[in-house]
Amino acid sequence: MAGVSDDLITSICSHCDRAIPSSNIDLHFAHCSRNLEKCKVCGDMVPRKFAEEHYLSTHAPVSCSLCSETMNRDILDVHKGENCPQRIATCEYCEFPLPAVDLLEHQEVCGNRTELCHMCHKYIRLRERHGHESGCTGFVSNNAESSRNIRAPERPPGAPRRQPREVLPRRLLFTIAITGIAVLLGSFFFQRKPDSSQVN
Repeated sequence: MAGVSDDLITSICSHCDRAIPSSNIDLHFAHCSRNLEKCKVCGDMVPRKFAEEHYLSTHAPVSCSLCSETMNRDILDVHKGENCPQRIATCEYCEFPLPAVDLLEHQEVCGNRTELCHMCHKYIRLRERHGHESGCTGFVSNNAESSRNIRAPERPPGAPRRQPREVLPRRLLFTIAITGIAVLLGSFFFQRKPDSSQVN
């Protein structure tokens, strides 16, 4: 019994850092150093003829197809899903899809639209709807009110009231005359001419 078999004794290849049976180490090293190359980014052993292809398909920076920003390939999916300003996002009020970069401005306008609360019959801004629904008592008032509860500015004391506009009789007659002329001209220009087959 000579001890341990040569197949069980291993040596580490200085090129690929793998454990190789000692009886094959010289042959392996010659093949390994001639045909394989260690990737400088991930450390994988890649066939020399495919080293550039490996780098381009795995590690080379890529451009986002939406915003053209260049980044590492491994973060491209996260960028497109969460960070890209041109990714499509949906408005929480109208569910309209638009680029994320425009979403905030759109929601500022869209959230200020109002809808009638069917419980209390008040008009509620869309941005306030969820808070209103949770606190709405359902008390029905007879008139529809705004959710703003802002009163018009009061007139300073002593300021004259604005007089209602008077309709002058001359202006009224002029408007009636112009309308009558327009009707006559319209009926004259758009009147149907009889076909020659209908005329005797």
